[in-house]
Amino acid sequence: METNNLALIVRTMADTIIANENYFSELDGVVGDGDFGYSLARGFEIVLQDWDALDNSSPSHFLKAISTIIIGRVGGVSGIIWGTAFLRASMTLATKIEVSKEDVIASFRNAVEGIQKRGQAELGDKTLLDALVPAINQLEASFQKGEDSRSAIEAAAVVARQSAEATRPMLAKRGRASYSGERSIGSLDAGAVAVAVLFEAVSKAWKA
Repeated sequence: METNNLALIVRTMADTIIANENYFSELDGVVGDGDFGYSLARGFEIVLQDWDALDNSSPSHFLKAISTIIIGRVGGVSGIIWGTAFLRASMTLATKIEVSKEDVIASFRNAVEGIQKRGQAELGDKTLLDALVPAINQLEASFQKGEDSRSAIEAAAVVARQSAEATRPMLAKRGRASYSGERSIGSLDAGAVAVAVLFEAVSKAWKA
């Protein structure tokens, strides 16, 4: 993977987040404060507005530029969590110009570690991690089996969707949703669904 392929992924993410702004906010509004989609969309709008000015001299510089925008312009916890994920991924890639499959997994793992530290969240807490981590596990398993990237991403997207749906019976233990207690049971976690939607969108774009 080179910077242009990474740019395809990030641009697909930005377009998808903006297109699903209302959907993500509606999901978040069931037991949260309902601003999840709005906050992310505003941040990624700025990413697109500044697209031509982003430092794309290396994958690491590109991801760091994204993280700076997200941390600085997305309000609340979402800005910190998503910005940290991009920053951690950029730190993992360091001076690399080409990114291997192993680098992709390492970047994801470092991003997850950053999310856990920032959000004090673990698997089962009904957060985006409950879709993200299983999807990463599937992606790594597919790579280890020698599957091509298209098949690997598609399989990860399927797992992300299944895992997002599996948040419905969970009790929210982090974020605004945790304030609702047992009322959070029966609803989908907005962050987990967002992860699923993004994996599906990237899978479609990668095939094309």
